[in-house]
Amino acid sequence: MSMTRRHFLDHLAGAAAFGAASFALGRTVEAAASKLAREHKSCILLWMSGGPPTIDIWDLKPGAATGGPSQPISTTGDVQISSLMPRVAEQMKHLSVVRSMSTREADHTRGAYYLRTGFVPNPNVIHPSYGSVVAHEMAPKLAGLELPSFVSIGGPSEGPGFLGMAYAPLQVDPSGRVRDVQPLVEKERMNERLALLAEIENRFAKQRRGPAAGEHAKVLERTVSLMRSDQMKAFDVGSEPTKSRERYGDSGFGRSCLLARRLVEAGVPFVEVDFGGWDLHDDCFTRLDEKLPQLDQGMSALVSDLEERGLLDQTVILWMGEFGRTPRINGDAGRDHYARAWSAVVGGGGLKGGLAIGETSSDGTMVESKPHSAEDLMATVCQALGLSLQTNFTSTNGRPMKIAGGGAPISELVG
Repeated sequence: MSMTRRHFLDHLAGAAAFGAASFALGRTVEAAASKLAREHKSCILLWMSGGPPTIDIWDLKPGAATGGPSQPISTTGDVQISSLMPRVAEQMKHLSVVRSMSTREADHTRGAYYLRTGFVPNPNVIHPSYGSVVAHEMAPKLAGLELPSFVSIGGPSEGPGFLGMAYAPLQVDPSGRVRDVQPLVEKERMNERLALLAEIENRFAKQRRGPAAGEHAKVLERTVSLMRSDQMKAFDVGSEPTKSRERYGDSGFGRSCLLARRLVEAGVPFVEVDFGGWDLHDDCFTRLDEKLPQLDQGMSALVSDLEERGLLDQTVILWMGEFGRTPRINGDAGRDHYARAWSAVVGGGGLKGGLAIGETSSDGTMVESKPHSAEDLMATVCQALGLSLQTNFTSTNGRPMKIAGGGAPISELVG
């Protein structure tokens, strides 16, 4: 189960009713946040829900019957991409395209679960998402972080599974709006109510023994801490200078990317940005003309902004959806679901940029080099973040689970 925005806000509202100290918003926290961000690495997942046609974005087939109207352009790396992505083309020296993704699930729900956990759905166990895994493994390094360690912007992510609700994502909108955090009464009265609430929580834990009570207490504790924290200013995208907001673009995706930068700068180790609408079964190319400029502006601004702030080597950027789309163009001038051969993009965090990893056939129907799985991609990210690939978890039913599903890092990126 994931910590939905409503679930988390229920705790915020409840804690506000029982009390919390008012924010000290006037204090300067940027220097402390920047120091915290540099004490560990972070990951920003740009999640393209719906399954984007990577054959039209990162692995073009000009002249082939399957190629469509997209045309390639050169970049600052040793790779060509869509001409609708000129800003990202300038940043490709920092990013690499894994063109040899070959995965197992071409259903939206199953594919999203697999790509964000490294495991195919199993009725006997709920696996943690990669955001929850990173938050869990980074926990010893996050003593100064009062914000949630996993934030999902613009849409839901997969949940924490057997790791527990303490590692669930906080879902916010692209403007970073977190409601119901203002105290309702004066500080002294609120502190009295918090003491009463703590007593009630203790009684609850004694009566309802088990992990659920403990997880509930952890979430409430973090909620109250969040209400008191100056670090909440990281969610205030509107406080950015106009020039900065214009750089990312006046779109939900652009604002989400700007918020993601602010959050990793504050020390959040995993941020997921949801940019949906890629289920292009019809009218694919007209819709790409609308979507790719938004992707181009927001993604390029994120990469360049992180570099300018000295955070790119500390931040892994991962771009992917749940699968790709068919090389064959259907009768509605769209592309259907396709998991056999597609592309993902990764960079930052010390990974090698400017590369095209792997190769697909001339018509894009199959991977002709070594194929890479969701597990391999996430093993690459985990290694870049400094997480041990020997880590094992134990699920609630006693099964051992290896981090990143036991995948192997992509050698061209980490070697």
